[in-house]
Amino acid sequence: MKIALGSDHGGFDLKMLVAAHLKERGIEYKDYGCNDKSSCDYPVFGRAAAEAVANGECDMGIVVCTTGIGISITANKVKGIRCALCSEPLSAKMTRLHNDANMLALGGALIGQNMAYEIVDTFLDTPFSGEEKHVRRIGEIAQTES
Repeated sequence: MKIALGSDHGGFDLKMLVAAHLKERGIEYKDYGCNDKSSCDYPVFGRAAAEAVANGECDMGIVVCTTGIGISITANKVKGIRCALCSEPLSAKMTRLHNDANMLALGGALIGQNMAYEIVDTFLDTPFSGEEKHVRRIGEIAQTES
């Protein structure tokens, strides 16, 4: 599994903690920026990470901005991306089970390190249920993109 990471300056610290956590778990990742806490625009880095997931360069993505809102909106503009903003593990579990979300957004100013790790682990370790109703609904979402 290879994870695309992206953040703006407001999510940089949490992104770096998530990167270290992924490394500790032995999960490969590619960081699409930003590279420091200088003010920058989240759409640049959210789009880069989302495009890497959409084109198959990475299997899943994790993006972080101050609240997670802007960067999740950006990621969801890329065709084929289902990015869920999660602030606790149950949402991460349910979005994988029901929505087969392929990207996770986190709010760097809203959640702490330990909660972020729980959310990331839950998101990455929960498989899609494959239930017919969820497959159908994901298909309907894909039709909306057309």
